[in-house]
Amino acid sequence: MPLALPDLIRFLSAVHPYDTLPHDVLEALAPAFHMHELASDEPVYAFGEELTGLYLIHQGQVEVRDENDVPVSLLGPRNSFGERGLLRSGLAATSARTTEPTVLLVLPKDWFQQLIADYPAAKKFFDRSRQPKAQKNDLATSSVETLMARAPLTCDAQTSVQEAARLMRDAHVSSICVTQDDTLTGIATIRDISGKVVAAGLPFDTALSDVMTHNPLALSPSDIGSDVLHMMMERRIGHVPVVEAGKLVGIVTQTDLTRFQAVSSAELVSEIAQATTISEMAKVTARIPQLLVQLVAGGNRHEVVTRLITDIADTATRRLLALAEEHLGPAPVPYLWLACGSQGRQEQTGVSDQDNCLMLDDTVRDTDIPYFEALAKYVCDGLNDIGYVHCPGEMMATNPRWRQPVSVWRDYFSNWIAKPSPEAQMLASVMFDLRPIGGTFSLFEDLQDTTLTAASKNSIFVAHMIGNSLKHTPPLGLLRGFATIRSGEHKNQLDLKHNGVVPVVDLARVYALQGALGAVNTRARLVAAQAAGVLSQSGGQDLLDAYDLIAETRLEHQAAQIKEGLAPDNYLAPADLSDFDRSHLRDAFVVVKSLQSAVGHGKGMLG
Repeated sequence: MPLALPDLIRFLSAVHPYDTLPHDVLEALAPAFHMHELASDEPVYAFGEELTGLYLIHQGQVEVRDENDVPVSLLGPRNSFGERGLLRSGLAATSARTTEPTVLLVLPKDWFQQLIADYPAAKKFFDRSRQPKAQKNDLATSSVETLMARAPLTCDAQTSVQEAARLMRDAHVSSICVTQDDTLTGIATIRDISGKVVAAGLPFDTALSDVMTHNPLALSPSDIGSDVLHMMMERRIGHVPVVEAGKLVGIVTQTDLTRFQAVSSAELVSEIAQATTISEMAKVTARIPQLLVQLVAGGNRHEVVTRLITDIADTATRRLLALAEEHLGPAPVPYLWLACGSQGRQEQTGVSDQDNCLMLDDTVRDTDIPYFEALAKYVCDGLNDIGYVHCPGEMMATNPRWRQPVSVWRDYFSNWIAKPSPEAQMLASVMFDLRPIGGTFSLFEDLQDTTLTAASKNSIFVAHMIGNSLKHTPPLGLLRGFATIRSGEHKNQLDLKHNGVVPVVDLARVYALQGALGAVNTRARLVAAQAAGVLSQSGGQDLLDAYDLIAETRLEHQAAQIKEGLAPDNYLAPADLSDFDRSHLRDAFVVVKSLQSAVGHGKGMLG
């Protein structure tokens, strides 16, 4: 049923940036919204469709997918979407579909354009998806838009290979994109022509469609440079087309990247992807500490550093899975390898063990189990050999408990939610950080969605998870001091992991649970919680700033240890910090502690 105007105004006044508008403006704007009620699994709009307005979720849930039909966002109440198309071409750069009965509020395009023209706060908010220009030649944080050649050489599919070669020669390029009405359909390179035409003795009037790569991998202008380079190295390709709203807008080649920094992370990804033995992989991962030093010294933000380091672990895992299948033969049924812990959250640093599990298709038979036991042993032992040590708590796929059919995993989560014992709380905390790494990803999609929804609706389970999140507290002492470790090897030091980063990780997991938010990365969870209204704008920003400071202090400490020839750890003596840094670090701990207190008293951060 339609929202009454006073209720609509009340709802908008609690959603940013409408909460910044004068009341009379909000009263005039509210009637412009159109309400749409959609059933579950109903399309909102298709990729490349002309957008007529801005979408705001009043209730329900919407999944947004990119042009490759890969999920990019799972949005809930108070989330907006569609602004990118309205700010740029007017075409949807994504597709959107409901995942449950949903009520959408749609602000017509002309009203949206007037809103951002008249109110800077609104323009800043809705333009947040645009990435700023990099201030230095830093591949990790530069957008693809700044790297790509904007006028790639093109032809149609019926062009002969001889004509294509002549066009590439005259343009001094090594590839040509095949398009139909500006839509990318293929790509051909000099290597394709030499290897598939000349070497095979094909006639020179062969159509390019016979030798080109059909539907090639592509990225969007808003992706980052490391995405390009990692794709090139893992997939062994040298040319990546850039597509926006279904249209070819550019291309990035290896030559385009040579002037940029942060090549080292991609070099490691490339070498691991091509390794044929575990010993070769170990030589590569041994260089990760030096990579960490380079990335920190380059001024990269902590979430970029940990993302790049985690990418290496992901590639190593996938390579070990491939080597295992070469050794054991193809899997008898579909499976999915998932990471949890810091790898699952894409937050690995210079100190990482392994936490993983294996989900098997429900068609698995008892006779298939030995295969997956051998697969798990091969991969886990391989990870251990290349530096990702076995989990002390055996949270690994080698443990039969964590190598089960999807139906058993579904029962695990259902039981943990229904009976939140201390062990269930601990296991749920670990397993809510799961992220697929290799195999059949669809095995996890429905399980993740249904589990998160069920957990968020169970108030008793949420209360227990909140209690569990308060077990790790910031190291605050009296009189603006720190509560350091009292005895043992690390006496008078701070544990920047368990008393620094982990309290924020736990809080972010609770916020994601409360808001049924699908993000796994800690910082992404905090940002999503802000957007969903689980965290207030001010409280959320305070926590983000505190987390950034703690996480970056931890990485800088590890980088300093590596430069001194020491093994990196998480223990820092406050005396090693300047008075300025000690003061700010303590202020960050105070922010975390205050939010723990708010959550513990059931107040949240909505006030």
